Amino acid sequence: MVSPLARLTIVLDLIRWQHTVFALPMALASAVLAIDASPPRSAGWWTWKILLIVLAAFAARSAAMAHNRWADRDIDATNPRTASRPSVTGAVSPGFLLGFTVAACLVFVLISGLINTLALALSPLFLTVLLGYSHAKRFTALAHIWLGVALGLAPVGAWVAITGSLAWTPLLMGLAVVPWVAGFDILYALADIEHDRREGLHSIPARLGARRAMALAAVLHVLSVMLLLILGLVAQRGLWYTIGVLAAGALLVLEHRLVRPEDLSRLPSAFLTLNGLFSLAILAGVVLDVWSRGT
Repeated sequence: MVSPLARLTIVLDLIRWQHTVFALPMALASAVLAIDASPPRSAGWWTWKILLIVLAAFAARSAAMAHNRWADRDIDATNPRTASRPSVTGAVSPGFLLGFTVAACLVFVLISGLINTLALALSPLFLTVLLGYSHAKRFTALAHIWLGVALGLAPVGAWVAITGSLAWTPLLMGLAVVPWVAGFDILYALADIEHDRREGLHSIPARLGARRAMALAAVLHVLSVMLLLILGLVAQRGLWYTIGVLAAGALLVLEHRLVRPEDLSRLPSAFLTLNGLFSLAILAGVVLDVWSRGT
Protein backbone atom coordinates (compact mmCIF):
# COMPACT_ATOMS: atom_id res chain seq x y z
CA MET A 1 0.00 0.00 0.00
CA VAL A 2 1.37 3.41 -0.98
CA SER A 3 1.76 5.79 1.98
CA PRO A 4 0.21 9.29 1.89
CA LEU A 5 3.70 10.84 1.78
CA ALA A 6 4.66 8.64 -1.17
CA ARG A 7 1.45 9.58 -2.97
CA LEU A 8 2.13 13.26 -2.30
CA THR A 9 5.60 12.86 -3.82
CA ILE A 10 4.09 11.17 -6.87
CA VAL A 11 1.53 13.98 -7.25
CA LEU A 12 4.22 16.68 -7.04
CA ASP A 13 6.10 14.93 -9.84
CA LEU A 14 2.87 14.34 -11.77
CA ILE A 15 1.91 18.02 -11.77
CA ARG A 16 5.39 19.01 -12.94
CA TRP A 17 5.84 21.62 -10.20
CA GLN A 18 9.06 22.77 -11.91
CA HIS A 19 6.96 24.17 -14.77
CA THR A 20 6.11 27.03 -12.42
CA VAL A 21 9.15 28.60 -14.13
CA PHE A 22 6.78 29.71 -16.91
CA ALA A 23 4.49 32.01 -14.94
CA LEU A 24 6.46 32.76 -11.76
CA PRO A 25 9.21 34.92 -13.37
CA MET A 26 6.52 36.99 -15.10
CA ALA A 27 4.78 37.44 -11.76
CA LEU A 28 8.06 38.47 -10.13
CA ALA A 29 8.80 40.88 -12.99
CA SER A 30 5.43 42.52 -12.39
CA ALA A 31 6.14 42.62 -8.65
CA VAL A 32 9.48 44.36 -9.25
CA LEU A 33 7.77 46.98 -11.44
CA ALA A 34 5.13 47.44 -8.74
CA ILE A 35 7.80 47.90 -6.07
CA ASP A 36 9.53 50.47 -8.28
CA ALA A 37 6.25 52.38 -8.62
CA SER A 38 5.33 52.17 -4.92
CA PRO A 39 6.30 54.35 -1.95
CA PRO A 40 9.42 53.20 -0.06
CA ARG A 41 8.95 50.46 2.53
CA SER A 42 11.21 48.26 4.62
CA ALA A 43 13.13 45.39 3.06
CA GLY A 44 11.30 43.01 5.40
CA TRP A 45 7.91 44.13 4.08
CA TRP A 46 8.97 43.59 0.45
CA THR A 47 10.49 40.19 1.30
CA TRP A 48 7.25 39.07 2.97
CA LYS A 49 5.20 40.13 -0.05
CA ILE A 50 7.51 38.37 -2.51
CA LEU A 51 7.39 35.20 -0.41
CA LEU A 52 3.58 35.29 -0.44
CA ILE A 53 3.58 35.79 -4.23
CA VAL A 54 5.84 32.75 -4.71
CA LEU A 55 3.70 30.59 -2.41
CA ALA A 56 0.49 31.76 -4.10
CA ALA A 57 1.90 30.97 -7.55
CA PHE A 58 2.93 27.49 -6.43
CA ALA A 59 -0.45 26.81 -4.80
CA ALA A 60 -2.42 28.06 -7.81
CA ARG A 61 -0.44 26.05 -10.30
CA SER A 62 -0.56 22.94 -8.10
CA ALA A 63 -4.34 23.22 -7.91
CA ALA A 64 -4.66 23.73 -11.66
CA MET A 65 -2.38 20.85 -12.63
CA ALA A 66 -3.77 18.37 -10.10
CA HIS A 67 -7.26 19.17 -11.32
CA ASN A 68 -6.08 18.77 -14.90
CA ARG A 69 -4.65 15.32 -14.18
CA TRP A 70 -7.90 14.37 -12.40
CA ALA A 71 -10.15 15.67 -15.20
CA ASP A 72 -7.99 14.23 -18.00
CA ARG A 73 -7.36 10.75 -16.63
CA ASP A 74 -9.80 9.16 -19.10
CA ILE A 75 -8.29 11.05 -22.04
CA ASP A 76 -4.72 10.35 -20.92
CA ALA A 77 -5.51 6.64 -20.84
CA THR A 78 -6.13 6.67 -24.63
CA ASN A 79 -2.92 8.54 -25.46
CA PRO A 80 0.32 6.49 -25.67
CA ARG A 81 2.28 9.59 -24.59
CA THR A 82 0.37 9.91 -21.32
CA ALA A 83 -0.94 6.40 -20.64
CA SER A 84 1.79 5.69 -18.07
CA ARG A 85 0.94 8.66 -15.85
CA PRO A 86 0.23 7.69 -12.22
CA SER A 87 -3.22 9.27 -12.55
CA VAL A 88 -3.97 6.68 -15.25
CA THR A 89 -2.23 3.61 -13.82
CA GLY A 90 -3.84 4.02 -10.40
CA ALA A 91 -0.64 4.82 -8.50
CA VAL A 92 -2.54 7.93 -7.41
CA SER A 93 -6.29 7.61 -6.94
CA PRO A 94 -8.80 10.12 -8.36
CA GLY A 95 -9.91 10.87 -4.81
CA PHE A 96 -6.39 11.77 -3.71
CA LEU A 97 -5.95 14.05 -6.74
CA LEU A 98 -9.26 15.76 -6.07
CA GLY A 99 -8.38 16.17 -2.39
CA PHE A 100 -5.00 17.64 -3.32
CA THR A 101 -6.75 20.07 -5.67
CA VAL A 102 -9.15 21.24 -2.97
CA ALA A 103 -6.30 21.62 -0.46
CA ALA A 104 -4.20 23.65 -2.92
CA CYS A 105 -7.20 25.88 -3.67
CA LEU A 106 -7.76 26.51 0.04
CA VAL A 107 -4.06 27.33 0.50
CA PHE A 108 -4.26 29.78 -2.41
CA VAL A 109 -7.30 31.51 -0.91
CA LEU A 110 -5.62 31.62 2.51
CA ILE A 111 -2.47 33.18 1.07
CA SER A 112 -4.59 35.66 -0.90
CA GLY A 113 -6.22 36.69 2.35
CA LEU A 114 -2.80 37.24 3.93
CA ILE A 115 -1.80 39.43 0.98
CA ASN A 116 -4.65 41.97 0.97
CA THR A 117 -8.40 42.40 0.58
CA LEU A 118 -8.38 42.79 -3.20
CA ALA A 119 -6.29 39.65 -3.67
CA LEU A 120 -8.77 37.71 -1.52
CA ALA A 121 -11.73 39.09 -3.49
CA LEU A 122 -10.11 38.11 -6.81
CA SER A 123 -8.99 34.62 -5.72
CA PRO A 124 -12.25 32.80 -6.65
CA LEU A 125 -12.17 34.34 -10.13
CA PHE A 126 -8.53 33.35 -10.60
CA LEU A 127 -9.25 29.77 -9.50
CA THR A 128 -12.28 29.53 -11.80
CA VAL A 129 -10.13 30.45 -14.81
CA LEU A 130 -7.29 28.13 -13.76
CA LEU A 131 -9.47 25.09 -13.12
CA GLY A 132 -11.73 25.77 -16.10
CA TYR A 133 -8.87 25.29 -18.55
CA SER A 134 -8.88 21.54 -17.88
CA HIS A 135 -12.31 21.25 -19.52
CA ALA A 136 -11.92 23.78 -22.36
CA LYS A 137 -10.44 21.43 -24.95
CA ARG A 138 -13.58 19.34 -24.80
CA PHE A 139 -15.60 22.10 -26.45
CA THR A 140 -13.30 24.72 -28.04
CA ALA A 141 -10.04 24.93 -29.96
CA LEU A 142 -9.45 28.21 -28.14
CA ALA A 143 -8.30 26.21 -25.11
CA HIS A 144 -4.78 27.44 -25.91
CA ILE A 145 -5.95 31.02 -25.41
CA TRP A 146 -7.68 29.99 -22.18
CA LEU A 147 -4.36 28.65 -20.88
CA GLY A 148 -2.73 31.94 -21.89
CA VAL A 149 -5.31 33.89 -19.91
CA ALA A 150 -4.76 31.60 -16.90
CA LEU A 151 -1.01 32.28 -16.87
CA GLY A 152 -1.59 35.91 -17.78
CA LEU A 153 -3.27 36.37 -14.42
CA ALA A 154 0.11 35.85 -12.69
CA PRO A 155 1.55 39.35 -13.31
CA VAL A 156 -1.84 40.90 -12.52
CA GLY A 157 -2.01 39.05 -9.23
CA ALA A 158 1.56 39.97 -8.32
CA TRP A 159 0.87 43.67 -8.90
CA VAL A 160 -2.25 43.45 -6.74
CA ALA A 161 -0.18 41.76 -4.03
CA ILE A 162 2.28 44.66 -3.91
CA THR A 163 0.00 47.66 -4.48
CA GLY A 164 -3.48 46.48 -3.50
CA SER A 165 -4.80 47.93 -6.77
CA LEU A 166 -4.88 47.42 -10.53
CA ALA A 167 -3.06 49.42 -13.21
CA TRP A 168 -2.25 49.36 -16.92
CA THR A 169 1.26 47.98 -16.43
CA PRO A 170 0.27 44.54 -15.07
CA LEU A 171 -2.71 44.34 -17.42
CA LEU A 172 -0.42 44.89 -20.41
CA MET A 173 2.05 42.34 -19.11
CA GLY A 174 -0.74 39.85 -18.57
CA LEU A 175 -2.03 40.57 -22.08
CA ALA A 176 1.45 39.89 -23.48
CA VAL A 177 1.60 36.56 -21.65
CA VAL A 178 -1.60 35.35 -23.36
CA PRO A 179 -0.22 34.98 -26.94
CA TRP A 180 3.15 33.75 -25.65
CA VAL A 181 1.56 30.88 -23.73
CA ALA A 182 -1.04 30.16 -26.42
CA GLY A 183 1.74 29.98 -29.00
CA PHE A 184 3.90 27.49 -27.13
CA ASP A 185 0.84 25.45 -26.13
CA ILE A 186 -0.10 25.16 -29.81
CA LEU A 187 3.41 23.90 -30.53
CA TYR A 188 3.20 21.40 -27.68
CA ALA A 189 -0.16 20.14 -29.00
CA LEU A 190 1.53 19.13 -32.26
CA ALA A 191 2.52 15.87 -30.59
CA ASP A 192 -1.13 14.90 -30.09
CA ILE A 193 -2.73 15.83 -33.41
CA GLU A 194 -3.85 12.33 -34.35
CA HIS A 195 -4.95 11.47 -30.82
CA ASP A 196 -6.99 14.67 -30.49
CA ARG A 197 -8.70 14.06 -33.83
CA ARG A 198 -9.45 10.46 -32.95
CA GLU A 199 -10.90 11.35 -29.54
CA GLY A 200 -12.84 14.38 -30.80
CA LEU A 201 -10.80 16.85 -28.73
CA HIS A 202 -10.39 20.44 -29.84
CA SER A 203 -6.99 21.94 -30.55
CA ILE A 204 -5.56 24.31 -33.12
CA PRO A 205 -3.18 21.68 -34.61
CA ALA A 206 -6.01 19.14 -34.85
CA ARG A 207 -8.20 21.68 -36.65
CA LEU A 208 -5.66 23.47 -38.87
CA GLY A 209 -2.93 20.88 -39.35
CA ALA A 210 0.68 21.11 -38.24
CA ARG A 211 2.05 23.72 -40.65
CA ARG A 212 -0.77 26.23 -40.32
CA ALA A 213 -0.81 25.75 -36.55
CA MET A 214 2.92 26.50 -36.42
CA ALA A 215 2.40 29.61 -38.52
CA LEU A 216 -0.31 30.80 -36.13
CA ALA A 217 1.96 30.12 -33.15
CA ALA A 218 4.65 32.27 -34.78
CA VAL A 219 2.17 35.13 -35.27
CA LEU A 220 1.12 34.87 -31.62
CA HIS A 221 4.73 34.99 -30.48
CA VAL A 222 5.43 38.08 -32.58
CA LEU A 223 2.35 39.69 -31.02
CA SER A 224 3.61 38.83 -27.53
CA VAL A 225 6.98 40.50 -28.12
CA MET A 226 5.27 43.56 -29.61
CA LEU A 227 3.01 43.88 -26.55
CA LEU A 228 6.02 43.62 -24.24
CA LEU A 229 7.75 46.41 -26.19
CA ILE A 230 4.59 48.52 -25.95
CA LEU A 231 4.59 47.86 -22.22
CA GLY A 232 8.11 49.25 -22.06
CA LEU A 233 6.91 52.48 -23.67
CA VAL A 234 3.82 52.79 -21.49
CA ALA A 235 5.74 52.07 -18.28
CA GLN A 236 8.69 54.20 -19.45
CA ARG A 237 11.25 51.44 -19.07
CA GLY A 238 14.80 51.77 -20.34
CA LEU A 239 17.50 49.99 -22.33
CA TRP A 240 17.89 46.96 -20.09
CA TYR A 241 14.19 46.18 -20.31
CA THR A 242 14.31 46.40 -24.10
CA ILE A 243 17.36 44.13 -24.21
CA GLY A 244 15.53 41.59 -22.05
CA VAL A 245 12.50 41.59 -24.35
CA LEU A 246 14.63 41.26 -27.49
CA ALA A 247 16.59 38.40 -25.91
CA ALA A 248 13.31 36.71 -25.04
CA GLY A 249 12.15 37.20 -28.62
CA ALA A 250 15.34 35.59 -29.91
CA LEU A 251 14.59 32.53 -27.77
CA LEU A 252 11.17 32.24 -29.42
CA VAL A 253 12.81 32.39 -32.84
CA LEU A 254 15.09 29.54 -31.78
CA GLU A 255 12.09 27.58 -30.54
CA HIS A 256 10.42 27.80 -33.94
CA ARG A 257 13.62 26.75 -35.66
CA LEU A 258 13.90 23.67 -33.47
CA VAL A 259 10.34 22.43 -34.04
CA ARG A 260 9.37 21.07 -37.44
CA PRO A 261 6.15 19.29 -38.46
CA GLU A 262 8.17 16.34 -39.73
CA ASP A 263 10.48 16.24 -36.69
CA LEU A 264 9.07 16.79 -33.20
CA SER A 265 11.95 15.11 -31.39
CA ARG A 266 13.18 18.41 -29.96
CA LEU A 267 9.72 19.59 -28.93
CA PRO A 268 10.07 18.74 -25.19
CA SER A 269 13.34 20.69 -24.81
CA ALA A 270 12.01 23.59 -26.88
CA PHE A 271 8.83 23.66 -24.77
CA LEU A 272 10.40 23.57 -21.31
CA THR A 273 13.88 25.03 -21.64
CA LEU A 274 13.33 27.88 -24.08
CA ASN A 275 10.03 29.05 -22.65
CA GLY A 276 11.47 28.94 -19.15
CA LEU A 277 14.38 31.05 -20.38
CA PHE A 278 11.92 33.41 -22.10
CA SER A 279 10.24 34.38 -18.84
CA LEU A 280 13.60 34.54 -17.03
CA ALA A 281 14.90 36.92 -19.72
CA ILE A 282 11.94 39.24 -19.11
CA LEU A 283 12.55 39.10 -15.35
CA ALA A 284 16.26 39.82 -15.81
CA GLY A 285 15.51 42.77 -18.09
CA VAL A 286 13.07 44.25 -15.56
CA VAL A 287 15.42 43.76 -12.60
CA LEU A 288 18.41 45.26 -14.42
CA ASP A 289 16.30 48.16 -15.66
CA VAL A 290 15.04 48.99 -12.17
CA TRP A 291 18.53 48.51 -10.65
CA SER A 292 20.18 50.75 -13.27
CA ARG A 293 17.75 53.56 -12.48
CA GLY A 294 18.47 53.30 -8.78
CA THR A 295 22.25 53.49 -9.11
